Amino acid sequence: MSTTEAKPTRHKPDEVDQRLLNALQAGIALERRPFLPIAETVGIGEDEVLARMQVLKDAGIIRQVSAIFDTRALGYESTLVAASYPDELLFDAAAVINGHPGVSHNYRRTHNFNMWFTLALEPESRLSLEETLDILARETGATSMRILPTITLYKINVQLDMTGNSGNVARVAPMPAPQRGDGKPPTDEDRAAILILQEDLPLVPAPFDAWADAAGIDPDDLIAKAQEMQNRTVMRRFAAVLNHRKAGFGANGMAVWKVPDDSVDDFGSRMATFKSVSHCYKRPTYDDWPYSLFTMVHAKSKDACEETIAALAAEAGLTGDDYAVLYSTFEFKKVRLKYYSPEYRAWEDIAIAGAPLPTA
Repeated sequence: MSTTEAKPTRHKPDEVDQRLLNALQAGIALERRPFLPIAETVGIGEDEVLARMQVLKDAGIIRQVSAIFDTRALGYESTLVAASYPDELLFDAAAVINGHPGVSHNYRRTHNFNMWFTLALEPESRLSLEETLDILARETGATSMRILPTITLYKINVQLDMTGNSGNVARVAPMPAPQRGDGKPPTDEDRAAILILQEDLPLVPAPFDAWADAAGIDPDDLIAKAQEMQNRTVMRRFAAVLNHRKAGFGANGMAVWKVPDDSVDDFGSRMATFKSVSHCYKRPTYDDWPYSLFTMVHAKSKDACEETIAALAAEAGLTGDDYAVLYSTFEFKKVRLKYYSPEYRAWEDIAIAGAPLPTA
């Protein structure tokens, strides 16, 4: 049997698929038959929900259906990283960067800082973020690397409007900043549940039962633990994650803003009300990076992205000199983080020994 990975099938979501994808992104109920409420919301049967989800997964439109955890609430250190490389080194460098198990997102963007990736380190890491990035910068030939951790989180909510009913400048009422856990470190019981809940949900009528049976635990106990972690905001939600480009959202613009420090909270809170903004953060500045406020905008075209960003600028009273838009032009890596994986320690063993770093 061939080990070649099957190519995704081509599929254009119809109106029912679009409503289904919106419902799946909003969240899946933590109950024994979680697809029944989805079916009721969309107006189709449970069997049709499962059949359509399988088609959407085969087409690569749905990446995964799983728990979405707050990395920091689990005790991990994490940061966004901006790196600059000569063009001829960029792809080889990305292969080494992607070899670290804590790198979940990595993109080429339109800027002198042409590689942008996220890095997470487990609580028991023997290397700090700075030490890890020093190793990666040295081994990949980076000309510059900047650590840009979240200082303040105003919004994180990736929900693509598949129906297109909202429009590019639609807004919602202001909401409190997201909570990031309750400050309590995960227990052994939490960790055992996370190892299950981070996997891709089986497309069967009672998927939590299937997971629980495989783990030899009671499904009601697994669901109760998941609900507890969601209540504690350790888990943000249990939902579908889409492939933006395959879902039709081909423009991925990171708009970054020069904002006076005493105005960042006000501007960040206001920009977070725009539906097309999926992420909004305050991050550090540097001499060669003056932008403290980050907003991520996903849209179906560059023009639609620009419409949203123009509305954000107008809302904040900022001009073209006050911001920049970095578009994603290549996706080097995008996966869900695997928590409590032995790969973290294995990578550090290699790095500490000074051996060649793995690639991906």
